[in-house]
Amino acid sequence: MPSKKTTTYADAGVSINHGNLLVERIKPAVNKTRKPGVLGGLGGFGALFDISNLGYRQPVLVSGTDGVGTKIKLALETGIHHTIGIDLVAMCVNDLLVQGAEPLFFLDYYVCERLDVDIAESVITGIAKGCEMANCSLVGGETAEHPGTFPPGEYDLAGFCVGAVEKDAIIDGSGIVPGDMLIGLASSGAHSNGFSLIRKILADSNTRLDDTLSGSGTFADVLLTPTRIYVKSVLTLLKQVKVKGMVHITGGGLLENIPRVLPDNVAAEINCRSWEWPALFPWLRKTGNIDTEEMYRTFNCGVGYVIVVDSLDSGKTIELLKKQGESAWCLGSIVKRSGNEPQVNLS
Repeated sequence: MPSKKTTTYADAGVSINHGNLLVERIKPAVNKTRKPGVLGGLGGFGALFDISNLGYRQPVLVSGTDGVGTKIKLALETGIHHTIGIDLVAMCVNDLLVQGAEPLFFLDYYVCERLDVDIAESVITGIAKGCEMANCSLVGGETAEHPGTFPPGEYDLAGFCVGAVEKDAIIDGSGIVPGDMLIGLASSGAHSNGFSLIRKILADSNTRLDDTLSGSGTFADVLLTPTRIYVKSVLTLLKQVKVKGMVHITGGGLLENIPRVLPDNVAAEINCRSWEWPALFPWLRKTGNIDTEEMYRTFNCGVGYVIVVDSLDSGKTIELLKKQGESAWCLGSIVKRSGNEPQVNLS
C-alpha cells in the first residue's frame, strides 16, 4: 500500500523556515541598536537587560505599549513598509519621554496571515531604525502567522518599550502653576492617529493616494511620513532646563491630551494663531466638513509634543530645542481654572 502523505505545520500555513530566515535577515539592523545593558542576542526565550551599569541612583522603570492603528492599511495599499516601524517605536518612546524617562529597550509583535519575509524584513528594519533614532535597543519580539484569521497579505503591529528615570526626576505636571508657558514642538504630519477618519475622507472624496496635496507631495508621501521621535532633543533639554510637564499629542489631539498632565486648578490657554497648520489638516477639515473643535480633538494639527516650563525659561527652551533640530514656539500659557471650566481653551 502507498504510504499516507504526512502533514506539516507549513501545510497549515505556518512556515518555521520563513521565520528562521527572517531572524537571520534582521540581525544586522537589530545589532545596530545594541546599547550598554543588553545581555545576549536574538533567539533567547527572554531578553536580558542589566540596568546596573547605566549610572542610575534610584531608577524607576517606565513602560508603555502601543500600535499604529489603521495607518497600516495605507502601507499595504502603497507597498511602502519601511517607515511604519518607525511609527511603532515613536508611539511608544514618546509616551515614556513624557515622564522624563530614557527609553532602554523595545520589543515588537508582528502578526500576519502568512509570513512574507521581504515585507516583514522591511517593517522590522524600520523598527530598528526607529530604535536607533531613540537610542533604544531592539532586544527581541514575536513574529506570528495566523492562517485564516487575517485577510491574505495583511499584518498588524504592536510595540512594547521600557525606560528608566531617576525617582527624583520624574515629571508628572504637579508643579504646573498659572503663568507657566506651553512650548509646542511641530509634528511631522498626522503621526499615527486619526487614520480611520482620514481613510474615510479619502474614500468619500474619491481621493487617490497618488494624487498631489497642494505642493506637499502625494497623499501617500504625506500620510506615510513617520511619526517624529522627540527623545534625543527632549532628553538634551532636560539636562539644561527644569521642565514641569510634557504631553505627547496622540489620539484625542490637543483637547484630550493636555489635561492629562495638568493639576485640577489650572487650564491651558492655546494661541491658535501661533502656528500654521500643515497642508494636510486644512484639506481634511474642508474635504471632510469637520468642525474646528473636532479637528483639535482628533488630530495633532501640526503640534506633536508640548512642554510646560516656567515663563522665565521659555526663551531658553525654544532656543535649545531649535538647536536640536526641532521647530518650537510659544503655544500658549497656563491660567487659573475655576470650577468645572474646560482645561484647554482655544483662542
